[in-house]
Amino acid sequence: MGAKMSDADYSLPKTNAGPWQARPFHRQYLMRQANNLFDFFEAASINPRGGFYELSDEGSPLKPDNAVRQIHVTTRMIHCAVIGSLLGRPGSDEVIDHGMRYLWEKHRDPQHGGYVWGLDDNGYTDPSKQAYGHAFVLLAGASAKLVNHPLADRVIADVTEVIETRFWDKKVGAVREEFANDWGQTSTYRGQNSNMHLTEALMAAYEATGQNEYIAKATRIADLIIRRNAVQLDHRVAEHFHEDWSLDKDFKGSEMFRPSGTTPGHALEWSRLLFQLFVLGRKEHGWMTEAARGLFRNAIDLGWDKVHGGFFYTLDWDNQPIMREKLWWPVAEAIGAAAFIGAYDKDAYYQHWYRRLWDFAENHVIDHERGGWTSELKEDLTPTSRLFVGKPDIYHALQACLIPLYPPSGSLTRAIIEGDDLGPRY
Repeated sequence: MGAKMSDADYSLPKTNAGPWQARPFHRQYLMRQANNLFDFFEAASINPRGGFYELSDEGSPLKPDNAVRQIHVTTRMIHCAVIGSLLGRPGSDEVIDHGMRYLWEKHRDPQHGGYVWGLDDNGYTDPSKQAYGHAFVLLAGASAKLVNHPLADRVIADVTEVIETRFWDKKVGAVREEFANDWGQTSTYRGQNSNMHLTEALMAAYEATGQNEYIAKATRIADLIIRRNAVQLDHRVAEHFHEDWSLDKDFKGSEMFRPSGTTPGHALEWSRLLFQLFVLGRKEHGWMTEAARGLFRNAIDLGWDKVHGGFFYTLDWDNQPIMREKLWWPVAEAIGAAAFIGAYDKDAYYQHWYRRLWDFAENHVIDHERGGWTSELKEDLTPTSRLFVGKPDIYHALQACLIPLYPPSGSLTRAIIEGDDLGPRY
């Protein structure tokens, strides 16, 4: 690489300004990166005793003798294997079946109902019932339905009932966070992260089933988390709330799933989901597209490290970095958002950042030697493992590679079914 460019050196494209997504070479690059991710994760992740391993940086199973299977890993792998099947990748259907059977037969609690967070070969390691996990169960079921998996309808019906009767707060229009295994209340905490991922899953369920109740719930969540909170906070996504959904700026919890302060990566993730929700038929909610643009631009302005590049993981309420580490998933979500929004908004800003984000991913995040994407970097972009050990999963990176290849008509799975990845997009 040549001399490093400062932030001031970057200007919006004036020549060579056509979108990369329309160019055959770039489209081949994206599909090659997606295939590399499948090659790294798919076979190595399969635990012959059921479920999936989490992988080391080199791509070998972490704790192979008695690995803990966490529900978000199980369900995300199912979702990504469905993507592989829809693309036409051989072997994907067996991965889907492997995951769906473990989800239904092991994660599902036959005594109390719902789905437990973690288990190993000896039983439950964390029997709690988490809204975050149930969101991904719904996503896995909705995705599996698109390839006609025999358990898909049962999973969708079962987890929909659990969400409705246990988690959903009709008065507020969002989900409660967590319960004990027997559904005793363990916390009055309310959080946006589980609701954000449930919004993603609800849209997928709406596409898979055609049932309007799913899209209605997604709209209510977006209204609460974004219109009534994030927009009022200068397009900063509040992460943590009290039981009455009043803002809790001082919350301290798990930095992995409930990070302190604000998280630029979640604002970027929401920006795409909001635009997707609008496209799926919520066009009477014009605030969604403006909020999406505001979330994206504000995350760039506040979260991007103008010295080294990459997104700071968390910021305080004075917009100063708390955790200065750079994780792989905010970059992936920013790529997907820039591609999705930029397909509708022809402002060169989105194409500029789309290119810049891929430059960063190519030069600093993609592990060209060992495969996969490096999960965590220090502020100076050297690898570290403060939060994440190894390479957690394929989900964020795979979607970053594939969202730009398809028309932005809804979720990625829907776009693959309806679209043609070999043809021009623009």
